[in-house]
Amino acid sequence: MTCRTRFAPSPTGYLHIGGARTALYCWLESRSRGGQFVLRVEDTDQERSTPEAVQAILDGMAWLGLNPDEGPIYQTHRLERYRQVASELVQAGKAYYAYESKDEIQAARDAAMAAGIKPRYSGKYRTENAPYRDDPNRVIRFRNPEGGSVVFHDAVKGRIEWANAELDDLVIERSDGFPTYNFAVVVDDLDMQITDVIRGDDHVNNTPRQINIYEALGAKAPRFAHLPMILGPDGTKLSKRHGAVSVMQWRDDGYLPHALLNYLVRLGWSYGDQEIFSIADMVRLFRVEDVNHSASRFDRDKLDWLNQHYFKTDDPAATAAHLEWHLRDQGMDPTRGPKTTEVVVALAERCKTLKEMAERARVWYAPLAEYDSAAVDKHLVEGAAAPLADVRTRIAAQAEWSPAAVQQSLADTVAALGIGMGKLAQPLRVAITGTQVSPSIDHTVYLAGRDEALKRIDAALQKIADRAP
Repeated sequence: MTCRTRFAPSPTGYLHIGGARTALYCWLESRSRGGQFVLRVEDTDQERSTPEAVQAILDGMAWLGLNPDEGPIYQTHRLERYRQVASELVQAGKAYYAYESKDEIQAARDAAMAAGIKPRYSGKYRTENAPYRDDPNRVIRFRNPEGGSVVFHDAVKGRIEWANAELDDLVIERSDGFPTYNFAVVVDDLDMQITDVIRGDDHVNNTPRQINIYEALGAKAPRFAHLPMILGPDGTKLSKRHGAVSVMQWRDDGYLPHALLNYLVRLGWSYGDQEIFSIADMVRLFRVEDVNHSASRFDRDKLDWLNQHYFKTDDPAATAAHLEWHLRDQGMDPTRGPKTTEVVVALAERCKTLKEMAERARVWYAPLAEYDSAAVDKHLVEGAAAPLADVRTRIAAQAEWSPAAVQQSLADTVAALGIGMGKLAQPLRVAITGTQVSPSIDHTVYLAGRDEALKRIDAALQKIADRAP
């Protein structure tokens, strides 16, 4: 049978790190086995689902490149199908109508808790075979087996057994006609021919209920794989302060999508000691049964390391396309400055994120409006005037404009004046960037462009003159 996996987020919030890892593992399992990947939006929670959350999920999946073979498929477009199957279960005696009010259900729950008993449905309507009637409290409950156990083999966790006595007759259709989660996913996975259900281990307790519904429908359950949770660096539940933010926030913070995927694939899965995985590597090597049993810890430093690794090893043109988005996001025009590929080459060793790279690149895409006063006091002094004036003349006279040409001008000035390179490079760096920190001085000057570099050197010479006693 062809492998078919699905990622089925609920649009009650953004796509976060845990959901993105689940989506990646589902996508990889289908790709590694030559199957299909389905995207399903479980939007039946009408009170909490929002169009904005749906779009955030779709945007996150697209940015990560986890494109589905089918979908997005929306549960709200399938309501009649759920009602049809629920009705068939009632007709087969495998489900029944129940009419307790919310107050009655709550009173029974309170009584059970007061008696120290696990709250569960009383079973009042289980044996009544009450007919359909127009009633605002009407629900359909599944007739769960009363004896025996549900046993299944989890691809990650191994053998799991659950006594039916621990499960009560769950509602499968609410009073508003909408299906409940445990029922809708079974109908969906059957109709969509899902062979492998890969999801977080917070769903383990739902699985026996779902398996019983599969059996009531005369269908074989898919293979289940429940993924251990992701913890924060301190071992606590992952929260916003650790990185449990929207996937699109990681884009906004300056991470490459494939760097994030490389990081996510290693949050629970490994292949020997290998740390760097291309998408092709992941597809070739990933198997869900190799996922670790224990929870993983989120490590921002490791993600930063991976992101910078790709800055240094990817084709600069590929990284430049992402950098251009960040330049625009920070109010800069990538067409009014140096080639972004050359900026990537200059800054790859110095930046961990694209956001940081764009911030540092501002000096080449925007007017130099501010100077670091400490840098000016230290380097734009009377003794720097002659070296700056000399190198300005040499730069202006160069036949071509390149880092090598800039470097030659600097070398000629140093030789002509008999000074150390630091006596020229540091004042020149402050002249071009307003600070004492930048990439190599030849790239710093070159990326400014000849005309802008000359203009900034002139401004620095004027500062020196204005400060003269």
